[in-house]
Amino acid sequence: MNASPKTVIVTGASSGIGFAIAKAYLERGDNVVGNARTMERLQAAADKLGYPANFVPVAGDIAQPATAQALLERAVQAFGKVDILINNAGIFLAKPIADYTEDDVEAIVGTNLKGFFYPSQAVATHMAANKSGHIVNITASIAMQPTAKVPALLPVLIKGGLNHATRALALELAPSGVKVNAVAPGIIETPMHGKDEGTRNFLKGLNPSNTIGGTQDVVDAVLYLTDSHFTSGAVLNVDDAGAAGTW
Repeated sequence: MNASPKTVIVTGASSGIGFAIAKAYLERGDNVVGNARTMERLQAAADKLGYPANFVPVAGDIAQPATAQALLERAVQAFGKVDILINNAGIFLAKPIADYTEDDVEAIVGTNLKGFFYPSQAVATHMAANKSGHIVNITASIAMQPTAKVPALLPVLIKGGLNHATRALALELAPSGVKVNAVAPGIIETPMHGKDEGTRNFLKGLNPSNTIGGTQDVVDAVLYLTDSHFTSGAVLNVDDAGAAGTW
């Protein structure tokens, strides 16, 4: 247990990477305010997590400013302040540019862009007033090194922008003692990849080690950044050299 528990907001907390991040902080003795689109998904996650006194679910569309404000308000109400924000919620749609629809654009801009901006905006003033805090954005390795094997213009556009926004916000908040970093995962083992052997072999081939990472690899990177006192403006690839170049 932590001597001084932190309060952590995690978006996209009901499954995959977000669930693993929430679990890691809860196991360290911290408090987590988790967001997902529906309360049903959040309640199922809460039941699996097993820390009812330390996990507060806040359902809502993270693209809406009201959801971000509700996350901040519930966190402060339940636990006094917010120490860490993990902007994890995201959609990944890979297809040729000609195949993207207007609905695709709205969905990715809503979740990936607005879902970063509004929560960050909500907590930035709060953290700056406290002279401390960490914001970590979960972006994507493919935004660092696009590949012809996976046409994915919209994720590269938004996640690549978030990598640069991470640096910009780190500079803006540095005088207030707030750290801003990003983790850029490569192919990570989550339920969305399924069990099809052909698909998994293709995904393995997207990095030079021919492997797929686990959610714990991303968790370890996030914990390193939020434990750090002298790291800000960094984009940490977790992709086993997938963004290092071509091969």
